[in-house]
Amino acid sequence: MNTQPQEAVIRCESIWKVFGGRGKDVVRAVKDGQLTKAQIRDELDCIVGVRDATFEVTRGEIFCIMGLSGSGKSTLIRHINRLIEPTDGAVFIEGRNVNAMGSKELRQLRAEKIGMVFQNMALMPHRNVRDNVAFALEVRGIPESKRRRVAQEAIEAVELSGWESKYPDELSGGMQQRVGLARAIAADPTILLMDEPFSALDPLIRHQLQGKFMELSAELHKTTVFITHDLSEAIRIGDRIGIMKDGVLVQVGTPEEIVTNPADDYVAQFVGGISKLDLVTASKVMQPLEQFRQTRNGQDWSDWPVARPDDKLNALVDLSIGATTPILVKDGGAPVGVVTKDALLRGIQGRDDPDPAMQEAK
Repeated sequence: MNTQPQEAVIRCESIWKVFGGRGKDVVRAVKDGQLTKAQIRDELDCIVGVRDATFEVTRGEIFCIMGLSGSGKSTLIRHINRLIEPTDGAVFIEGRNVNAMGSKELRQLRAEKIGMVFQNMALMPHRNVRDNVAFALEVRGIPESKRRRVAQEAIEAVELSGWESKYPDELSGGMQQRVGLARAIAADPTILLMDEPFSALDPLIRHQLQGKFMELSAELHKTTVFITHDLSEAIRIGDRIGIMKDGVLVQVGTPEEIVTNPADDYVAQFVGGISKLDLVTASKVMQPLEQFRQTRNGQDWSDWPVARPDDKLNALVDLSIGATTPILVKDGGAPVGVVTKDALLRGIQGRDDPDPAMQEAK
């Protein structure tokens, strides 16, 4: 996963979307605390689809927006390429205000900068796989020889070699999803917008396509906004996750932050059943070295098992099996912390209770 801070490719600033008339009045009334959601619906016949959503997506990052049906996630993503006009707020792509663009500039942005992959691939039934994949290039007027070459590379990237001449009705659902992904890749956009692209697939095929997408994302370094209602999918795919409820971004953070420090009871309900083994890192559960020395000064750790700060709990369990000592955590060869078996077990449970030894040291 990407961890280095980078420039913001997408920046959404205080996005509001009110469906119904008097949208600006509704936004002002909500900001002033004069109207509740129920009052807006019953008295003004309006629905607040997105409420004051602000976030950034950095270059090469996969930003997952997760929420239940009706939470506003699909409405929010459609503001990025201005398929939906915001009632208030602004969207910036590489510093350019999307809301201020004229129709020609907006068409160019959509054609060259933004690729879209949705649950319904909308493949053209009269075109074979190769021609579906090359369609965006054809619209741009790219010569046929180059279209075929680029399309073939994209087809190979999603492992559909040998199916180039087949038509959509000859493909399985998973294969059609691969064609849609290849079509987006062939267009070579800076940004990928993906709205529940794998949600209709069988679990095994879905898992395979998630893995393929993650490989391609790492290789091609695309900036992606990925919509899902499945927290497990968001945790597996996302560098960061935004959780939505009733049009509000309730919490934004890394998968580890979301799972270990839920912002409220709503988020806590989602993450309650998520396994921490492949998510939480040693840095989260370790006791800092100086604190450990206060409680057990003079211990020799030369024969202790060693982990890195970013090693997951699963790896720590493997190190702990059969060991009679804690685990030493080293960063760049220098000891930085210690993971005791008690701390490891608490981490697996998802608890952050303080280590009794640390309490004694205080």
